[in-house]
Amino acid sequence: MIPIIGKLHRERDVTVLLHSRSLVNKSVVSLLKTHRFARQIAGEELSVTETLPFLQALTTLDLGPSQIDIGMLAATYKADDRGLSVEAFTAQAVAGAIGENKIECREGRDVVLYGFGRIGRLVARLLIEKAGSGNGLRLRAIVVRGGGEADLVKRASLLRRDSIHGQFQGTITVDEATSTIIANGNTIKVIYANDPSEIDYTVHGIKDAILIDNTGKWRDREGLSQHLRPGIDKVVLTAPGKGDVPNIVHGVNHDTIKPDEQILSCASCTTNAIVPPLKAMADEYGVLRGHVETVHSFTNDQNLLDNYHKADRRGRSAPLNMVITETGAASAVAKALPDLKAPITGSSIRVPVPDVSIAILSLRLGRETTRDEVLDYLRDVSLHSPLKRQIDFTTAPDAVSMDFVGSRHSSIVDAGATKV
Repeated sequence: MIPIIGKLHRERDVTVLLHSRSLVNKSVVSLLKTHRFARQIAGEELSVTETLPFLQALTTLDLGPSQIDIGMLAATYKADDRGLSVEAFTAQAVAGAIGENKIECREGRDVVLYGFGRIGRLVARLLIEKAGSGNGLRLRAIVVRGGGEADLVKRASLLRRDSIHGQFQGTITVDEATSTIIANGNTIKVIYANDPSEIDYTVHGIKDAILIDNTGKWRDREGLSQHLRPGIDKVVLTAPGKGDVPNIVHGVNHDTIKPDEQILSCASCTTNAIVPPLKAMADEYGVLRGHVETVHSFTNDQNLLDNYHKADRRGRSAPLNMVITETGAASAVAKALPDLKAPITGSSIRVPVPDVSIAILSLRLGRETTRDEVLDYLRDVSLHSPLKRQIDFTTAPDAVSMDFVGSRHSSIVDAGATKV
């Protein structure tokens, strides 16, 4: 399976999934664990002997760039009563990605990371991981403020080793003479600048790039517009945008992006956690009102030890306290779901864990339901709906926060904790 998955990704820009989990660049053990995980959401374990024939069938087709879920193929084939062969069924199921319907491979798109903190380094890891086909996003440069001695080596070291997400999967070397980091063969220019106005990206061969601002320094259109310089076509903010900057929660309102929109926000982590299931519940049951209580990991904005902070409570030691603070997630819901008229309130408590947060979403629904009905519905949403890449589902009775470190889903429904 591994060479087939790799070849489809490299040569045709096809990402093979299993129940919304990418199988690209995965080890033997990871493939087996992903198949085994299917029993938690589909009710029964999935064997590699069941999915391999569909993978082999894909290699015979004239596929264009696409994402294909072999777990869904296997499940729908089992329920199909037409007596088709695996090859014929697969060809019908992926008809939108083959022949005249297929999307032609596009040229790669340059990406610049403005800032290289925790989020920036995670984005860098993802971009490098997905660079195999050469047709997607290519990380070309990182912009940081000038550092001290061995600055480049230290930044590369932070990319190589992460206290939460572990070792970088691959090789990283540094060329201080050219100010570049080479990660898995990808040459990434490190540009030192204190302000966007100091940079001419075209000098580095960068054109029509997407700039991802992960500093949080500017969050309105005026500030983020400073990035729109020669070589930069669009700006994406990894924090909630202010004013008229569109807050995009992928899977929910990404289809509202106008082609000529140059500045976008990805909203906050909590917004991405609550909006997909909130949309799913509103679509099925109607929502009259709601409240979200997020028990949130501490962040770099808080102090390690008690010290002055411009916010009221964030000056108190993050590893020692539960810190009540505000969350903009509730107000951000209105931007992502403008048709939802129900009032949504929210509050947040920062707690001494380094990653993964709990969002307790309490909803008053438009009609009566039962716990089993809600769980069956959300399980189905996580498997078959347009939100399947955003929403995951777990029935593990002993799951705790650290079990979800590294999850590629923005929201995991904890079945055992659900109440009606």
